[in-house]
Amino acid sequence: MSHPGSREGGQPEILTPLLRQRESVMIYDRSHVLSPAALRAILEAARWAPSAGNSQPWGFIVGRRGDATHAAIVEVLSAANQVWAPAASAIILTLHQVATDEDHEIAYSDYAMFDLGQAVAHITVQARSMGLQVRQFGGFDHAAAARRFAVPAHWAVTTGIALGLPATHGEEWDVPGWLQARSRLPRTRLPLSAFVHAETFGHPADFLDD
Repeated sequence: MSHPGSREGGQPEILTPLLRQRESVMIYDRSHVLSPAALRAILEAARWAPSAGNSQPWGFIVGRRGDATHAAIVEVLSAANQVWAPAASAIILTLHQVATDEDHEIAYSDYAMFDLGQAVAHITVQARSMGLQVRQFGGFDHAAAARRFAVPAHWAVTTGIALGLPATHGEEWDVPGWLQARSRLPRTRLPLSAFVHAETFGHPADFLDD
């Protein structure tokens, strides 16, 4: 089903360019340096994300390429992610709070992972507004990351984020063929009718046909 303002095989024109031009990049410009000011701006976007009861149950372990934190994060990545992620200007591990501790009561822990997801979405959009791209991933040793960074038991290491400037065309020659092929896969999504319901679950909303 196509809709007004959509492009067959691409992103709907009605989307803001910040979303339409978002890509899950795996090949980054290895010479790009993410300034502290730019990184702070991106994290400010997460800071101002909505959360249940303003609980802000998120945390981020942030490494810039070349520093000890970046190197330590790379060590706990899966073998496949170690092929491409080290080139990112920054790698971030995300955390969400799962229980109350003596310093931070959390009354909305059932929604903490949801709130973290909103914060990460804000990071993604802010990064895109600055000409950068983000790839989110789960392929790393979560337990090893928790040990390495002394994450308290009432916090859960959740996902990884690679952040940086995409490599320009032709700069991907030195990465494995499987990575080149995967990075060129077309983006596809389910139609709205597959997940927008009305009346009962599984009944596509009538306004989708308007």
